[in-house]
Amino acid sequence: MDVLLDIWQRMTTPHPALEPLTAWLTVTAAALIVLFPPLWRLARHGITIVHEGGHGVVAVLSGRRLGGIRLHSDTSGLTVSRGRPTGPGMIFTLLAGYPAAALLGLGAAWLLGRGYDVGLLWVLLLLLALLLVQIRNWFGLWSVAVTGTVVFGVSWFGSPQVQGVFALLVTLVLLFGSLRTSLELQQSRSRRSGSSSDADQLARLTHIPGIFWVTVFIAVQLVCVALSARLLGFVQI
Repeated sequence: MDVLLDIWQRMTTPHPALEPLTAWLTVTAAALIVLFPPLWRLARHGITIVHEGGHGVVAVLSGRRLGGIRLHSDTSGLTVSRGRPTGPGMIFTLLAGYPAAALLGLGAAWLLGRGYDVGLLWVLLLLLALLLVQIRNWFGLWSVAVTGTVVFGVSWFGSPQVQGVFALLVTLVLLFGSLRTSLELQQSRSRRSGSSSDADQLARLTHIPGIFWVTVFIAVQLVCVALSARLLGFVQI
């Protein structure tokens, strides 16, 4: 009980905002992580976790039965759900993947804007725990477990400054990384036809070209980035 009370107190105690220089250096670090290929290959595993989690959450909310999630070492993933192969449920499930990281980043920015750095980290831990029970392969289990261990370590042992920087870094990587995955999606689509990507599956279901759906993904992500910048105090509107 004492441990739970300690966790609750940590979650609900707001931290002061980071110094502007520290915050902007964190923005620079997040941009480097997303733009520098060796770092991006590692960070992209986190984006894939959120991507597949987005598919899973919307599948359940739309009445489909979630069959499991697989995460692969090449940063790809697969979410299996059972239900009608067509119709709104399948469309919304496919739509959910690429915007998921940006939407989670927006929610994270909302919490950070109110000073709940540790609260954000524990929310992420809860989401990872819920996802873990749906993972159906060893690499996926390892990937989620390692991610959760890192988040827990910072939330429990890190100083307030370290927690604040880490929480902001995760938020920004989610936002920037989400955009990069959509740009990579379109590059991949332009190199080969007959793709099984989310955008192409949506095109086959709706008879609306895949480029439209990629544009929708990017539009949602850009809105999330703009709103997050406002919530985090990087821009004044």
